[in-house]
Amino acid sequence: MTPAAAYDEIADWYENDFLPTTGPGDPIGIRRQLGELLGAGSGRCLEVGCGTGVHAAQLRDLGWSPVGVDLSAGMLSYAKERLPIARADATRLPVRDEAMPAVVAMLVHTDMPDYPAVLREIGRVLRPGGIFVHVGVHPAFCGGFADRGDPEAVVIRPGYLDGHWTKQSWTTQGVRNRVGAAHFPLPVLFQAVLDAGLTFTGFAEGGAPTPTTLAFRATKPLPGDRS
Repeated sequence: MTPAAAYDEIADWYENDFLPTTGPGDPIGIRRQLGELLGAGSGRCLEVGCGTGVHAAQLRDLGWSPVGVDLSAGMLSYAKERLPIARADATRLPVRDEAMPAVVAMLVHTDMPDYPAVLREIGRVLRPGGIFVHVGVHPAFCGGFADRGDPEAVVIRPGYLDGHWTKQSWTTQGVRNRVGAAHFPLPVLFQAVLDAGLTFTGFAEGGAPTPTTLAFRATKPLPGDRS
């Protein structure tokens, strides 16, 4: 049985109220990081945790054919207008082994309490030489321990090392205080990528003056590649 999704309760708010407040352009560098780390390509690109499908247009602009998977039926009710979708748990992707040339995860790892298991699934479905791009909130500067009420002076309190789920947030206008978020310190997150059999090949940050996002590219090694 597919588990219930927290985002079902906020899907309409997310699409109609939250997304319009994110503003025009690319203020925290999400589009830039996706474009630089994924790059132009062809073939299918699986977006894990596609939500309402807002990144599908950029993936198409880069030459990819996006397909999406998400747990929330409410979010997928909007995504179905933007890309082919399937409802599924990201820890059990409905994709055969080594079927995807590219996979992306856009601002979703904190929504997935077992993100290491998701990364293992991504490693399974990527073909050798395939690309995985993660763009997520910055583990060191965002979380229940970080007060970003003053963008010029982010306050980091104890809690970064704890690695826990919380609804605590410096704002009541965002997502975390509504559905909660899981926190993964950098070593935990990076080790999970390596444990999934992937190799880091690029990094980027976005947002200023203190980064809001951390992104990375990882690839699945080709047979015989020991690098």
